[in-house]
Amino acid sequence: MSDLLKNEEIAKLGAVLVEVQDDLRQLRCSLQKITVGGGGRTLDIQALDNAIRKTESSIRKRAEDYLETVNKQLLVLPSIEELNKKTVKIPKWKPALESIPDVHQQREGLAGPLLGEKHKSAVAMHLLCNPAHPNNRAIMHTKCGLSLPDVHKRSTNATKQHKITCPVMSLQATELKGLHILAIPEENTGNVPDTGVLPMLIQHKAALLHPKKDSHSSKIGLIGSRSSRVKQLRWKTKPESTCSKDRECTPLWVTKTPPPSTTSKSVDHGSMNKGNNGLILKSPQNQLVQVPVNISKFPFTIINGRINPMAVDFCHFKQSFSLCWSSVVYALEALEKLLREFGVPLAKVSGERLVEFCHGWDNGWNKSPPVISLLSVLENWEEVFNLVLRPGQRYKGEGGIEAAAIHIQSCWRRYVARTAYLRYCRRKWAAGTIAISWLMHAQMRRVRKALQVRRFRQLENYRSRAQHLAANWKHIQSSKRTIIHIPSLGYSQNQRLNLKGFDILQNIQISRLCDVRDENVEVIYICPRHLGEDILHYYTSLLKCDGATDGFDTRTTESSSSIRRFIILTPEAVDYFPTHSMCLSTLLKYSPRTLKRIRNLIQGKQAYIVGGVAHVDDLAVADELGLPILGPEPAIAQLYSTKSGGRRIFTGAEVEVPPGQGDIYSLNQLHETLAELMTQNTDVQRWLFKMDSEHGGRGIAYCDVCHLSCYNWALQECHRYGPELWNTKWIQESVLLRYLDEIPEWLARNARPTKTSCYPNWACFLKTFLRQGGVVEAYPPSDSITCLTVDLLLEPGGEVTMLSCGDQLHSSCHLEALGSTVPQTSVHPETLQSIYMRVGQACRQRLIVGYVSLDLATFLNRNTMEQKVWAIDLDLTYSDQLAMTQMLLMMTGGTLNCRTGCLEVPVPIREKYCEHQIVAKVPFYICL
Repeated sequence: MSDLLKNEEIAKLGAVLVEVQDDLRQLRCSLQKITVGGGGRTLDIQALDNAIRKTESSIRKRAEDYLETVNKQLLVLPSIEELNKKTVKIPKWKPALESIPDVHQQREGLAGPLLGEKHKSAVAMHLLCNPAHPNNRAIMHTKCGLSLPDVHKRSTNATKQHKITCPVMSLQATELKGLHILAIPEENTGNVPDTGVLPMLIQHKAALLHPKKDSHSSKIGLIGSRSSRVKQLRWKTKPESTCSKDRECTPLWVTKTPPPSTTSKSVDHGSMNKGNNGLILKSPQNQLVQVPVNISKFPFTIINGRINPMAVDFCHFKQSFSLCWSSVVYALEALEKLLREFGVPLAKVSGERLVEFCHGWDNGWNKSPPVISLLSVLENWEEVFNLVLRPGQRYKGEGGIEAAAIHIQSCWRRYVARTAYLRYCRRKWAAGTIAISWLMHAQMRRVRKALQVRRFRQLENYRSRAQHLAANWKHIQSSKRTIIHIPSLGYSQNQRLNLKGFDILQNIQISRLCDVRDENVEVIYICPRHLGEDILHYYTSLLKCDGATDGFDTRTTESSSSIRRFIILTPEAVDYFPTHSMCLSTLLKYSPRTLKRIRNLIQGKQAYIVGGVAHVDDLAVADELGLPILGPEPAIAQLYSTKSGGRRIFTGAEVEVPPGQGDIYSLNQLHETLAELMTQNTDVQRWLFKMDSEHGGRGIAYCDVCHLSCYNWALQECHRYGPELWNTKWIQESVLLRYLDEIPEWLARNARPTKTSCYPNWACFLKTFLRQGGVVEAYPPSDSITCLTVDLLLEPGGEVTMLSCGDQLHSSCHLEALGSTVPQTSVHPETLQSIYMRVGQACRQRLIVGYVSLDLATFLNRNTMEQKVWAIDLDLTYSDQLAMTQMLLMMTGGTLNCRTGCLEVPVPIREKYCEHQIVAKVPFYICL
């Protein structure tokens, strides 16, 4: 009796807790609808709502702790014969069926450390599971503290003819934070058992319970798998089973659960088969009660996003899950809000899925659950999901206009922010680019300024050393001196890259070593490539020879001393820049070890540098070594080494030059100049086009006037007016206009470059010609033309000396020199001396010193049969002909008299020691 009263008090307490939770939730919902205004006062509803939420969560936690404590207590069913007298009303939260003991806890409690205790415990549990045993009641009272009511036995004959039918009971096992809650619906189907049948005996039997396990069922579409936390408990009995008179009939209470996992089968299920943690309910007089197999569901509908609280299906669902209703309410509110926002007309909710979703949502309800998760609780979720995914559906439901406005505003703000951000990024990039460009410009400006200062200092040092060299030139020439030969070709970078074998071209003048034929000269030759032992041995043997003695006595004191007076050095930068085609001066500039060795070799000696084609790095090398250069400044050399610069010097020297015009940089200028020259010089059969910066016949093209259709008519006009009247402009105008019309086509068809390997056609040649500038000159109008080269030394003291002269050997085109014969025999020595002296003085006036090479062309005039000499080219460098002349004089031991055009070579004499008399050497003079 006391236990029944205690249970009744517990039920009342649980009902009170549930009502308090409902009241708090309704209060919070009503607070959200309050609007306060006026007077400038505001009500902090959010703080009050937070306080209510905090209180509600605290009460919910206390209720859960209370339910956990209550559910762990064992409740004893009253005796059946007293049921008609004492009918106990099951409370709303129905804890009777949840009083089943926790399987895991009992299993842990029964485990003993000793083997004897384990055996006693197993025997006691065996008796506990057998209600028919006489000691069952005593063991139940001892182990569990339960006093079972007395059950009066009845004869089987009285109960054999009765069949019991009872209402179908569906047990819902829900899991809330590890707590199992069993809910029994109040609305039962079936007939109420008769009072005469109720006194049948009911005894306990262990119910087979599997371990807790989350079962997952596959859903269609985007729902996926979800956790099935609602366990269906059904009462089952074996059909068509009968009870014999001698044996009691025991109905089996079976709990239907999902199949256990592999781990649970191996661990838990084996222990359950031993009957350690189960309650067995047996009744020897009861027949089997059939339980339907179908699953009871609790569906309800939501129309237009709102639930009808008076609907039967919703009331049935609410009553069935009243204990966990506090968590279900939030899910229903979220689901209703979602359906209203998307304007869903009809939604069918599965109660089991909804409860399962509520228990599975662990993130709390402060954060809205995903739409897909909410829609998974619907039975028609596919239709609703398709409706939700329809574009613009959100703006047809509740608050659609505000949502559309918010969306439009957010898109516009995003666009504005994105545009501003992109503009900021562009401006930032532009600012960074400008800053980097400015920094690079400033750095380049500083570097350029520093280079200008350095080069200006080097130029000033060059000028001061040149003055010292000019003042002491005669003394230097008569005393011991060291000549540093740097055969550098300081062409432009484009020209150097287009030349094949550039290092070999710079080493062609290795015969400069023959300067050691002067006993007062030591030579340091800078070689642009590493020489093999065979080449070094060849030049060493070559310099041992003496043209004045024969081969039987070559090891004289004079020849052996010449070997010790030259040295060949190769800059180490040759290995660092093998493919950059740098000039030799630049390689030596970046070779500190070679420069240091040169300084050691010339220490305490008088020395100067003889270069090649002038380059700005010549000044850097000279400044590093502290030596003067026997040559012009690089800027002056570059100005007057061109074809146009040479014509200016020849014009200033009043030397006859071929008809032509220099400094041509445009096509119209070329056509007009050529037409005018052709009109004035009708006897010229070929016109030459020479580039300013090219050398060695590379930049020369020609065109013959015989291919011009109006040429014969122009000759007739010239003969008709005569030589005297033909020079007037108005007579030449008609021919000039005719030439201007035909020259473009004439050049395009008939102009030919001399070296097609460099310029394959006229178009390529013309493009480079107009970019670099050039000269148009007349080819000598004669069938017999001789070209000669004169090498001059413009001494710093002011004297002009001719060092070599020779007639050129030409190829078949007569425009490319292959070699020369020394001395020249084409021009009278006095005429030649007059020409080179005037050219030398003109060069001296333009501050040009050092070695100069002058090219002349001589032929006979057809009309007067007089010899004419034209100055056609000027090179401000040490020529190949001069280098070969030095070797010629070294090998022959002769002397070249350029004033008379004679090469004096002594005859070799064998020294015979006969009667102690020595035959004197008799010189042999060869005049060419």
